[in-house]
Amino acid sequence: MTRFAYFGGHEQFQPETLVAHARAAEEAGFDMVMVSEHFNPWVDDHGGAGFAFSTLGAMAAATQRIELVTGVTTPLFRFHPAIVAQAAATLDRLSGGRFTLGVGTGENINEGPLGYVFPAYAERAARMTEALEIMRRLLDGERLNYAGTYYQTKQSRLYSPPLHRVPIWMACGGPRSAVLASKLADGIIVSVKAVDAALAEVVEPVQAAAKRGGRPPLTVVTTRWSILADSDDEAWQALLAWRGLRAPGRLQAVDPAQLRIAADALPRSEVLSRYSRATEPAQLIDIYKPLVDEVKADVVTFQITSIDQTSTIRRLGQEVLPALRAIAATP
Repeated sequence: MTRFAYFGGHEQFQPETLVAHARAAEEAGFDMVMVSEHFNPWVDDHGGAGFAFSTLGAMAAATQRIELVTGVTTPLFRFHPAIVAQAAATLDRLSGGRFTLGVGTGENINEGPLGYVFPAYAERAARMTEALEIMRRLLDGERLNYAGTYYQTKQSRLYSPPLHRVPIWMACGGPRSAVLASKLADGIIVSVKAVDAALAEVVEPVQAAAKRGGRPPLTVVTTRWSILADSDDEAWQALLAWRGLRAPGRLQAVDPAQLRIAADALPRSEVLSRYSRATEPAQLIDIYKPLVDEVKADVVTFQITSIDQTSTIRRLGQEVLPALRAIAATP
């Protein structure tokens, strides 16, 4: 059965607001909250960049049922993978087993500002291979001596271990990352712009690779961006914190001011055109329906922005989730 997640973006909202949104998402009937983990936002004039692991701890205390997911953290540079495992285990305990660890290979906007050289994908994939093994073995209770190319541990152990098995989901953007995830992760997180491309480039390769390796199918977690707004002006206001996400040079940028300048040099219509848009909740059903009945995702994540986010969460619960759940239940 498809589950539904609400995305809480640290790049847009301050952490105390995200905690309130998590409570609202639980009340609205969402199954999960996926929380971004960033050191920098996408622009320097709007939004924030709170510490995700602290926010998640507060969410665990403020909610009762909803599951919590990092969407995603990078266990390669700013955090040693053993520290990420420690954080995951602590969140599992604080949430009563409601935490899933989502990881990815990172972005220069978060690593570069701290002096790390952000390498090409081949090195990041090699680092992730080691990181996934370290995190899995520690979370599974092992006392670990590990001598890798990038990371080492000596008599490492989690003395506050998780109370439940913590799943690890890996963000995937193409076949190479999908094959890596198929070997060591429990699930994949894929941002879906075009359904056919997501299936051909990520979902099908990961499941085929898992089958070849004798592993069960991985959990498929989809995300899709949307804007709920009555007009172009309202949509732009809702998008202010995110406009750098689609700016030229995003992958190389270190300074959010650089991305703000690049984004604001583009016509607003061009930036807005890169996001799915709706003027009423009923249109959101059509935007997210393909993730349910074509991708057949295990989890569908609403990455959505508006000028009244709390109202939007409530309306999603009232007008959108019931329709999508009905579609998911249809044979």
